[in-house]
Amino acid sequence: MSITFEKVSHIYSEGTPYEHLALNEVDLEIQEGKMSAIIGETGSGKSTLVQHLNALLLPSKGKLHILERTIEAGTQPKGLKSLRGDVGLVFQFPEYQLFEETVLKDVAFGPKNFGVSEQDAIEKARKAIHMVGLDSSFEEKSPLELSGGQKRRVAIAGILAMDPKVLVLDEPTAGLDPLGTIQMMELFKELNTKYGKTVLIVTHDMEQVYRYCDRVIVMKEGKVHIHTTVEDFFHDSKACKEMKILPPSMIQMCDLLRENGFAIPEGIHHTSELAEVIASQVVKHG
Repeated sequence: MSITFEKVSHIYSEGTPYEHLALNEVDLEIQEGKMSAIIGETGSGKSTLVQHLNALLLPSKGKLHILERTIEAGTQPKGLKSLRGDVGLVFQFPEYQLFEETVLKDVAFGPKNFGVSEQDAIEKARKAIHMVGLDSSFEEKSPLELSGGQKRRVAIAGILAMDPKVLVLDEPTAGLDPLGTIQMMELFKELNTKYGKTVLIVTHDMEQVYRYCDRVIVMKEGKVHIHTTVEDFFHDSKACKEMKILPPSMIQMCDLLRENGFAIPEGIHHTSELAEVIASQVVKHG
């Protein structure tokens, strides 16, 4: 199965002097069970696109199919509550999602809202809090008093507690330190590979795309500019540079070595592999 957009357009402030076409007849098929990155310059339509996945925004034109549901322009979608339980969206700014008195209450709110008992909701919340790397000492703290990175972890925990089938993350590691970033990306990858969740990540970090994702969707001026595998996307770093995207450091290093006469094969993802290739050629030509 897949998530499909069919000629989806979205117009902000339609019919006013502030009218803005944010999505322009988008045709897109997202494979379920994959981890996909959505990238592009600021204003390209990334966040607008993902907010259609749980009907926070509705199409001005066209329609989309997601999890056996159809959302079509000009019609009132049905079953929105169940859809938003199946499609969890973590906003770019976590403070938009935090409102309860304590972290535990905030994370438990989602499951309770979907009919889970108080006790089960608390258990789910505690499990989710632990999953995002926070210990029990955070449970009774006010989420509004936390650091930016801690707020982001709590916002992610609030979505994970609902156990969604599709996880949509808008710049999920912003505000996290390097170790925290790795921990969260490893968690998302585990949710994808071990539990079969479809994961979509809006990001500007090409290192994350290269190391963790299966597919890349490039948005440009409200349209899908490129949709391909990660391997094919990074095969030619010139494409990244033309889009003002800095390629991952591994790709940059391989390009530099090739320019200096090394025969570097495609598909190298780890420094240990690259080191072996370099060592063999240094010995050979030494």
